[in-house]
Amino acid sequence: MRLYTHSISSNARRVNMVVAALNADVEVIEINLASEEDRRRLGEVNPNSKIPVLEDNGFVLWESCAIMQYLADKTAQQRGEPHSLYPWDIKVRADINRWMFWACQHFAPAIGVLTWERVWKGFVTGQPADPREVDRGCEELAQYATVLDGHLKDRQWLVGDHVTLADYAVAAPLMYRVKASLPVDQYPNMLAWFSRVQQLPAWQQTVDPSIQEPEPCA
Repeated sequence: MRLYTHSISSNARRVNMVVAALNADVEVIEINLASEEDRRRLGEVNPNSKIPVLEDNGFVLWESCAIMQYLADKTAQQRGEPHSLYPWDIKVRADINRWMFWACQHFAPAIGVLTWERVWKGFVTGQPADPREVDRGCEELAQYATVLDGHLKDRQWLVGDHVTLADYAVAAPLMYRVKASLPVDQYPNMLAWFSRVQQLPAWQQTVDPSIQEPEPCA
């Protein structure tokens, strides 16, 4: 298998964590997003021209959460048993899937508004952050962070009593908590959970030194 990725992408970070956690046999290809040639290569494997992308014997898969699920299932098939990240139980899987879809549809896009305005917009366009967009991102993030914080009351992990794909999917965009000045200090349950995620080997193995991340709480 071949994975096209980049360490500054939170979507790719989700998948990179799963590769690390599963110790999956994957050739990792870092795409230089500033390179016209690399962007051309990316467009050849994904018409959306976005990362991550997985190739497996001619089968090409994009969308980070779909790749995460595929890697977990393929590893389970190869080893003859499911991994705890993505158990067979249909209700547990539905719950994991729910949070993965929620991350892609709600939580990550809200954070994405702020990372674009506060981190990438000036670099890409030379334009300053738009205060109206920043306000919109803060408002949306508050809405969904409140949901997440409430769910994590008296819980260690999002689904069940151990880490699953759901935790990786939801946590990944919080890698920009410091760099994008995400307004999340008022959500203690979410921050305690995020600190637990940060202490996982899969998270620590996929840190990009160029992105300042908060230290996990002891």
